[in-house]
Amino acid sequence: MAGWNVDTAAGPVGRGSVTLVEGSSFCISSENGDIHPDYPHGVFHEDTRILSGWSLTVNGRSLEPLAAKTKEPYRGLFVGRVSHLDGDADSPLIVERLREVGTGIVERITVRNYSPAPAECEVGLRVEADFADLFEVKEARLQRRWKQSRQADRGALTIQAVWQDVRKGVVIAGSGAEASSEALTYLAVVPPHGQWSATVSVSPTGNGADSAIPFVHPDERQLSPRDRRRQEWVSKIPVVHVGNRAIERTLRRSYDDLGALRIEDPGHPERVVVAAGAPWFMALFGRDSLWASLMALPVDPSLAFGTIQTLADRQGEVVDERSEEEPGKILHEVRLDVSSGLALGGKSAYYGSVDATPLFVALFGEVSRWGFSTDAISALMPHVDRALDWIRDYGDKDGDGFVEYQRLSDRGLINQGWKDSVDGINFADGTLAEPPIALCEVQAYVYGAYLARSWIAYDTGDMGIATRYRELAAQLKKQFNEQFWLPDVGYYAIALDGQKRPVDACASNMGQCLVFGIIDDDKAPLVAERLMSPEMFSGWGVRTLASNMGAYNPASYHNGSVWPHDNAIIAAGLLRYGFVEQVQRISTALFEAAEYSEGRLPELFCGFSREHFDEPVPYPTACSPQAWAATTPIMLIKNLMGYYADVARGGLWMDPALPESYGGLHITNAPMANSRITIDISGTNTTVTGLPKGMQLHIGTRPRAADLVERAKLRERS
Repeated sequence: MAGWNVDTAAGPVGRGSVTLVEGSSFCISSENGDIHPDYPHGVFHEDTRILSGWSLTVNGRSLEPLAAKTKEPYRGLFVGRVSHLDGDADSPLIVERLREVGTGIVERITVRNYSPAPAECEVGLRVEADFADLFEVKEARLQRRWKQSRQADRGALTIQAVWQDVRKGVVIAGSGAEASSEALTYLAVVPPHGQWSATVSVSPTGNGADSAIPFVHPDERQLSPRDRRRQEWVSKIPVVHVGNRAIERTLRRSYDDLGALRIEDPGHPERVVVAAGAPWFMALFGRDSLWASLMALPVDPSLAFGTIQTLADRQGEVVDERSEEEPGKILHEVRLDVSSGLALGGKSAYYGSVDATPLFVALFGEVSRWGFSTDAISALMPHVDRALDWIRDYGDKDGDGFVEYQRLSDRGLINQGWKDSVDGINFADGTLAEPPIALCEVQAYVYGAYLARSWIAYDTGDMGIATRYRELAAQLKKQFNEQFWLPDVGYYAIALDGQKRPVDACASNMGQCLVFGIIDDDKAPLVAERLMSPEMFSGWGVRTLASNMGAYNPASYHNGSVWPHDNAIIAAGLLRYGFVEQVQRISTALFEAAEYSEGRLPELFCGFSREHFDEPVPYPTACSPQAWAATTPIMLIKNLMGYYADVARGGLWMDPALPESYGGLHITNAPMANSRITIDISGTNTTVTGLPKGMQLHIGTRPRAADLVERAKLRERS
């Protein structure tokens, strides 16, 4: 996961914790709905914890949890009972807490009395607020102590806090409540077999603001602002029906989670991007947001374009060793309101990622085929070329033809690829690789970037640039296959270390190289065989590291776990080289894994063999929902549909390879340029209606960028 550093990784958020998320706000609580300061719980808005304690009592007693249900990603229902005073009989008092996250939270508390006598209840909500940075909470190292003032007035408690010249605040309001400096209290008599309800809101105040940001709670029969946002999202995305109802449920859960993980670019509110994941990564990330938005192209292409535009706006301008910013470099992560002393690199924007910059170019090449305006594409080309300049001038500092990384600051990440834990890159014997490190998949991304730029140049008639990048790609592919291939073991090294030695661990990284086409055709079958071997394939997916490697640990973050997004990319690469059966096997395993978590794939799960554990073993601190895990089911189905668009060339390619167990596939309202199309797949039969004028359906595989470049080269010669 982007931004994770094992040195300071957070512990579990608490057994039975529940996470609700909406845009840049989220809430983590226990299963009875309480928020405990001793855990990394809280209500967070724009990376600040505005509520660190939230405890509900009835007649001085906490609630015994009965059920907790996430109704939507932003709304949860908690049900508990009040223990009986005599401790023997069952309690007649059941409490429901319906909580919704937005700019803060709104919570509707309902006490139900199942006895024949009225029940006198004192309902209390004890409040704590520490205004801690997200990093302080995640890493359990609160550093700042805010000077607080509290004012209770007319059913509301206002907490104002000052630290140096920064002011923050929160308002906790409940109509009919009695407010004190510590809590809100209701005195109620619940009639026999009746109920009592109250609504409480928690809203942050701005820097020095006098009143809370409006956080409207609608009438129960009306849609909330979050519901309306979700409804607007649902109206724009495809409606999918799959014969296999479990797969259909997983896809729809993915759509919901993706909708909740959308955040606005503060500088361009009309531009929506994808946050990396909840709870700790509700921010724009380079690598994660690029991959997730690309994987979601069939659902909403505008997410990918908005993500690329936003990253372009924040492209590196200067050399800054502290934040690892360099001219042309694409950032690793942005934090909205975090103390600079706590964020990676010591600034709100951190650039310590070796792969975000080539990915930016490679994935832009794919996104540019989806029918965006010529002017919009042209406006981004200077950023694309600056990113390519970074690859040459900074990514390959020693001029050996490969892009390497070595952190510039001791506040930065030691490893700067997607496996960014401190022990993520190691030799077969478990020895850690020493930087500068050239990762295999990063060279594949660079290869994809060169081909993307070459083909865009051909499109615009710039033959000089087209030829230059075509030749750079060919040279890199030759050099890669010479230096990364390990003929004695039949797979690719995960990296070259600082002494240019192949790092010989058998890892999933080589699977990501397949999708960009950098792997030689004669070596691809051996790579596929290795990826699907018992050492690599757990039965639930391809492991990050083979089980016969020295650093293997099925419960590690990057050394033997299974990451859904990694598998989706590997599956796309295997399909590129014609390994259909292997793609079906990986996809089916992941869809079956999702059934054990209500249709939601987590960020990762443990790599234990399916032979030993008949259900996926959760990884304790996995993000959920998480962007590229949420988009994995979308990409898996896209892969199996053979679904590729190239609006500029007037074609939609479909080459379905759906397993029989999936049943038929019917999709309506699918975005395609300025139109909405309907897709029906039944066995080998495919029909598409509603294609934009000038576009045709092709049954078969879309020509790849490398093939198109080669054809153009042959035409040029003739």
